[in-house]
Amino acid sequence: MLPLIGWGQPQPLGFQFGGGEIELGGLRVTPTNVFSRSTDFGFDLNTDNGKSAPFFFSVAVPEGNYRVEILLGDSKSATTNTIKAESRRLMIESAVTQPGENRWVKFTVNVRTPRMADSRAVKLKPREQGVLHWDDKLTLEFSGARPGLRFLKINPIANAITVFLAGDSTVTDQPNEPWNSWGQMLPRFFTPDVAVANHAESGESLKNSLGSRRIEKILRTMNARDYLFVQFGHNDMKDRTTNAVAVFKTNLRKLVADTRARGGTPVLVTSMERKAGVTHDTLTDYPRVMREVAQADGVALIDLHAMSRRLYTALGADLDKAFVDGTHHNAYGSYEMARCVVQGIRDLKLPLAKFIAADVGEFNPAQPDALAGFNVPASPNKSLVKPDGN
Repeated sequence: MLPLIGWGQPQPLGFQFGGGEIELGGLRVTPTNVFSRSTDFGFDLNTDNGKSAPFFFSVAVPEGNYRVEILLGDSKSATTNTIKAESRRLMIESAVTQPGENRWVKFTVNVRTPRMADSRAVKLKPREQGVLHWDDKLTLEFSGARPGLRFLKINPIANAITVFLAGDSTVTDQPNEPWNSWGQMLPRFFTPDVAVANHAESGESLKNSLGSRRIEKILRTMNARDYLFVQFGHNDMKDRTTNAVAVFKTNLRKLVADTRARGGTPVLVTSMERKAGVTHDTLTDYPRVMREVAQADGVALIDLHAMSRRLYTALGADLDKAFVDGTHHNAYGSYEMARCVVQGIRDLKLPLAKFIAADVGEFNPAQPDALAGFNVPASPNKSLVKPDGN
């Protein structure tokens, strides 16, 4: 593996792309540098080696949080750059440079594997095998009208605040277009002081996430000052056992207590409604139980269930344009859901709010962003197979 883990202590890595008129050190990258386990860095996923967009670049790294600094620009042409990380996490949205202009952008990426101490591991589903958010490398996706990558620096960082996410298909990092979630849009809205660690997975209930050790993995990794955002309900409501709601409530309260015992801050998020839920509740008792636990245990609550209804009502005849099916959002719909979550952080006055990016304004779900102005380029990986859960 690269010198990132040399001498037992992580060290920063630098990669220089294109011509040599800017000399910042680091490793020179050419189109022949293709990622493999023998080289540990290079262009990845059969993309055109940086010659056309979108393209991927990967670096083998250990589990952890990494500050990524990227110099964008081109000496002769304007560039437009959208950057995603791992499984389509939106990090940088439409960063523009003019001809001859150079611009630094920065963000923090969480990299993880299923492994834990004492030979334990998260029990991954078959659909999770080989996905970018459970492997031993940091992968970046560069797209836009004309991306201009000049220099890339990756630095392990120990003091980032980590926002852990636990939930279902409406939260997880969906690997393939056109499916999307608010969890993979969330990183775009924070400063580089924050890393988002999305442990949600399609088809999961709270009970399943406990049984598959997803929650255990979060708690073992969590430090003081970190957050855990919890959104369940869509799949929990399918449990037909007579005490399902009571078990959900007990598990939720224990998760709150366990998070606090680790020094973290739990935040409960009620599930957003399905497309059919504009005027009637499709999620039975689960949003109500979330609200009850929040009130009883003094937990911060973001009522995405209520906010989504206001958003859907405001979209009116355009509601279908935010969804792929009756449950799952496309990129536009999940971006608007993420804006609701970020506004919830602001409204609660959580300490995390001071790390919301400076260009992120107030958001009113009753006044959604215009679809015509939304421009997050699609990723090349596509699938018509529905995520687990509905």
